[in-house]
Amino acid sequence: MEQEEKQKRLAEAAIDYIEEDAIIGVGSGRTVGHFIRALGRVRHRIRGAVASSLDSEARLAECRIPVIPLNSADAIPVYIDGADEATRHHTLIKGGGGALTREKVVAAASRRFICIIDDSKWVDVLGAFPVAVEVLPFARSYVARQVVALGGQPRYREGFTSDNGQEILDVAFQRILEPDKLETRLNAIPGVLCNGLFALRPADILLLADGRGVREV
Repeated sequence: MEQEEKQKRLAEAAIDYIEEDAIIGVGSGRTVGHFIRALGRVRHRIRGAVASSLDSEARLAECRIPVIPLNSADAIPVYIDGADEATRHHTLIKGGGGALTREKVVAAASRRFICIIDDSKWVDVLGAFPVAVEVLPFARSYVARQVVALGGQPRYREGFTSDNGQEILDVAFQRILEPDKLETRLNAIPGVLCNGLFALRPADILLLADGRGVREV
């Protein structure tokens, strides 16, 4: 089964987790793009969606799904998003698309976080994919030095500005054995807005697509 077909099946499976007449949290990325199109076909069942990126806002609008600002959402029963890496502990690396900060905020504001991934993102230990660290531009060099002290190898994502107007360092850590502790240490560096480790608030449910279909992990 090709990757795009797996993503489409994940999108259809995730529809079963939405709640009637609710506001849905919607993430970012290619797999979520398929989910938004699937959601558009059942948009009459929901009140609207809170998007974690400007790109997802535009996709929701194209599918005629009302976009609700997070500040106006009284409750978000479920948040659907993908990941760059995921483990059996439901810890994740996200941020390859640069929307990590808003993704983390919407995930935290949601009662349940459902992560949809294909088997290429399934790993035993996080770290093969770099950890995105969103930083204040004037603090980028300082943050990079602090990241090196933590054992990381930072690379500036040139030509990229986040939806929040900030810059991103992509940090290689190789094997991340204690992602919750590393997430906390990165957050503690002055100048860091957010990082792409989702260990303190991991996914509640993982939907994994492989050659046999989609299953809940």
